[in-house]
Amino acid sequence: MKPVLALVGRPNVGKSTLFNRLTKSRDAIVADFAGLTRDRHYGNAKFGKQEFIVIDTGGFEPDAHSGIYKEMARQTQQAVAEADVVVFVVDARGGISAQDHDIANYLRRLGKPTLLVANKAEGMKEGAQLVEFYELGLGEVLPVSASHGQGIRSMVEMAFAPLHLPEVDDEDEALNDGTIKLAVAGRPNVGKSTLINTWLGEERLVAFDMPGTTRDAISVPFERDGQKFELIDTAGLRRKGKVFEAIEKFSVVKTLQAIESANVVLLLLDATQGVTDQDAHIAGYILESGRAVVLAINKWDAVDSYQRELLMRSVETRLAFLKFAAMHFISAKKRQGLGPLWGAIAQAHKAAMCKMSTPVLTRLLLEAIQFQSPKRAGMFRPKMRYAHQGGSNPPIVVIHGSHVDGVKDAYTRFLEKTFRRTFQLSGTPLRVQYKQGSNPFADDEEKRKPGEGIVSMRRRKTAQRAELNARKNDEAKQGKHKASGLEIAKRTPKKKRP
Repeated sequence: MKPVLALVGRPNVGKSTLFNRLTKSRDAIVADFAGLTRDRHYGNAKFGKQEFIVIDTGGFEPDAHSGIYKEMARQTQQAVAEADVVVFVVDARGGISAQDHDIANYLRRLGKPTLLVANKAEGMKEGAQLVEFYELGLGEVLPVSASHGQGIRSMVEMAFAPLHLPEVDDEDEALNDGTIKLAVAGRPNVGKSTLINTWLGEERLVAFDMPGTTRDAISVPFERDGQKFELIDTAGLRRKGKVFEAIEKFSVVKTLQAIESANVVLLLLDATQGVTDQDAHIAGYILESGRAVVLAINKWDAVDSYQRELLMRSVETRLAFLKFAAMHFISAKKRQGLGPLWGAIAQAHKAAMCKMSTPVLTRLLLEAIQFQSPKRAGMFRPKMRYAHQGGSNPPIVVIHGSHVDGVKDAYTRFLEKTFRRTFQLSGTPLRVQYKQGSNPFADDEEKRKPGEGIVSMRRRKTAQRAELNARKNDEAKQGKHKASGLEIAKRTPKKKRP
């Protein structure tokens, strides 16, 4: 699972700016106003090969007993409880304050790995300006600048150093030993724990008719037909507006982490309630994470034919972006439809780890272009030369060519369907990426404008030469006229004065 890093500090020290710098986004609102951030904000970050989750918090006042500041303090305390590492942000220009001492005392009592970071330190030398922060008793002070990006990489390395994280390889450990991680996700009370208990044949997980029964991501080993599985029961995801308990907010993080670390995600829907907006949000997050997905509609025995027809129409309209996923109708309580479900899960995992050879991909690409060529993008038509696989889980196809940045989304979907049909990629998203090739016969980069083709460059050069020749001819003509005028003036005899 991804490690979690929490940003803590008093108001207006630059936590949201640092959050945007780490996540390479603008998700957090930034303004020169104290107390702008109030709730917790989560984001995914990546430095090098290390991926982690960042939590932005509001201004922390540990001794707040009432009002909005008490609620902000509760949010920050929950973020600290969720985090593996705490980054304590102080203002290098504003100096130390009594509130910084209170926060430092609170973090020392917890005993979690804490890194003291002095923000807004651009242009400062390590010396007298940072000495006063050592009295907080949190060790070395690291100067950074969130707005300019100075010292961010060193901060990330120092923050995760106490955790002794294993080196991240391209291949996951679970893939090496053949274990398939299967995460069961969905809204609360759709039957996730009941389904896993039915698979295991015992009451391994607490299943109760109350939303929010499961609060943590529970992992259970399982083996079927010689294939090892790791079943992950996740907490139900509700809308943010309906999540009030701190424990439930903690469960959301665990669920998102479980989806990120899984190989296949089983999205469970409730047939009695239909497809809701939250189901679509969860499906969108699974698709964004690139996990293979299988769609299962539980409680199929509790609805009549009319409700089934409405449900099918709702799935076609609200979950149209999951057309590649297999759909099954099951009943976890009555053990109906569970056999074909395992076949779909195995197929989805096989498709996610599919190996596609470069000659086959290139041949499919050329056949698709011959059948339907891409539309022109301006003056030029995109020209695709060859394709190769760029990764797996999800499968990535990289296409090389010229002017490929002008390929339309519709043509990309056409290529996806072609590759998916040939390699039988059922149950996994497929991503097509384009890489612009450089012309080896082009002139030097200084003579050629960025993004300009060799034909355009030659036309520009020809026009420049024609303009230069025309200018020279005009100058030559003007010079001849001047010279002829001087000769006439010399030949004309001067009149003698009387």
